[in-house]
Amino acid sequence: MFEQLGLIGCGLMGGSFALAMKRAGLVKRVVGYSKSPSTTELARQMGVIDVVAPSALLAVSGADIVLLAVPVAATEATIKSIKHLVTRQMLIMDVGSTKGSVVDAARRALRDHIGSFVPAHPIAGKEASGVEHADANLYQGKQVIITPIDRTNPTQLQKATDLWARLGCQVINMTPEQHDATFAAVSHLPHLIAFALMQCISNQEGGESHLSLAGPGFRDFTRIAASDPKVWRDIFLHNKEELLAQSRLFQQALQSLELMISNGNSDALETLIGQSSKTRANWRMGPHKAPAAK
Repeated sequence: MFEQLGLIGCGLMGGSFALAMKRAGLVKRVVGYSKSPSTTELARQMGVIDVVAPSALLAVSGADIVLLAVPVAATEATIKSIKHLVTRQMLIMDVGSTKGSVVDAARRALRDHIGSFVPAHPIAGKEASGVEHADANLYQGKQVIITPIDRTNPTQLQKATDLWARLGCQVINMTPEQHDATFAAVSHLPHLIAFALMQCISNQEGGESHLSLAGPGFRDFTRIAASDPKVWRDIFLHNKEELLAQSRLFQQALQSLELMISNGNSDALETLIGQSSKTRANWRMGPHKAPAAK
């Protein structure tokens, strides 16, 4: 049981975390701050937070757990704004979709108190953002990646692991580097492709007519293109090396398909499609084994 959660960022992810903690009986009081006063007031009215803080620093005052639910680009400035009230006993987590840049920002901002910070990435979300979409069930049954570093306090790491488990999550430990390489492939690249496809079709002559005839397959494939632009702008820029590496691999695979089509190589085309179909059919979300450290 935590006495007070200091919630910085009362949107979908932060709001859902607060609601989940409350429902599980893991926190007595939630103090929240967002840059938009209307957001924090709505969060209070919804029961997501109990008290509105006028600043990030005051949201941390008296807290024994702090969640940073802000865009990854805002991580360092946010930590700098609260660092004077951070203690060694305090558990600080984030929910960012990149980890290397977040860890670097935390190292610079927290310095001697970096041990209190446990980087986390819950594999959960919705296309719709905002506290009005906060859901106590958002994290239930989901995977959460924790990326401790050499200076992470073992006590705080155990607290974070136990907390996410109590919220119904499967907790997986990876290095920040492993995390960013993995999610560049299975999350960041698919979003990049979905955004590019929507741009490709909507900008061509007759694009609007094409879209009007698109069916369920197109809907499912492009669902993630409706995601928050600012969030994904930051993710792309903060994991650009891994993302660009995956983009180059994708372009190579696409060019191989194009060449087979251009040459009318039906046997090779069928074989490649069959391999991809089999891989997809055999893929199951479930227990994860982190890749071996490089």
